[in-house]
Amino acid sequence: MTDTDQETLRLRARTVLHLSDPADAVYVYYALYHDPRRTRLTIHEDETGHADGFVAVCQTGQRLFQPTVALRALNGDAAADLLCRALVPGRPYYVIAALSLRDGVTRVVDVEQPEINRVYKIDLFHFDPLINVLVVTEEGLGGLPRFVIRSQDEIVAEAGMNWASPHFVEIFVRTEPAARERGWGRAVLTACTTWAIRSARQPLYVVNETNEASIALAESVGYVDTGMREFTGEGICEPPAGS
Repeated sequence: MTDTDQETLRLRARTVLHLSDPADAVYVYYALYHDPRRTRLTIHEDETGHADGFVAVCQTGQRLFQPTVALRALNGDAAADLLCRALVPGRPYYVIAALSLRDGVTRVVDVEQPEINRVYKIDLFHFDPLINVLVVTEEGLGGLPRFVIRSQDEIVAEAGMNWASPHFVEIFVRTEPAARERGWGRAVLTACTTWAIRSARQPLYVVNETNEASIALAESVGYVDTGMREFTGEGICEPPAGS
């Protein structure tokens, strides 16, 4: 695919997205800002030939041999059609889609251990950017910073970014079990959130709806539930016979 073809597809995908809406943030990133050499876009059209959805199949640093699939569609039928056209039967993928598209996704991808995630955004009125002196800034994935606390030269808590667009960043946090209940997860999350805000991006925190500890951590820093839900999971493409 030429650069011109890729840019045309991105412009078509752009017409169905809202750049400032947290609900669209992950789809905006993968369709418009992920490395174009590692992104393959497939567009869905309505009856008049206008774009009304897309799927972005992306190679990422987090999953080298399992492409990430970001799906944006009007309904389950359109979702299934896009996946049948874009995915390779028998190949593993990691799928991200709106919860409303779950049925369409599972027609084509045999998802193991599916998850429903909540999407949180920061509430600046309840955010206290106090930085813990134990937090050290290092270079993370893709040159983005990560914020860590070490104990005996081992990282025991870290926060960084899964991805960053000009408008949003998606933050992750990891804390070793032995280091919990010390406020270190909160410290690295606060530091990472502060960086995102100072870079003029809105930080998002995506968490499995059953992970009460992670939800409590996000809320303690000042994150609030947007009400948006993601359906995610790893699975093998197994399209219906005859599709």
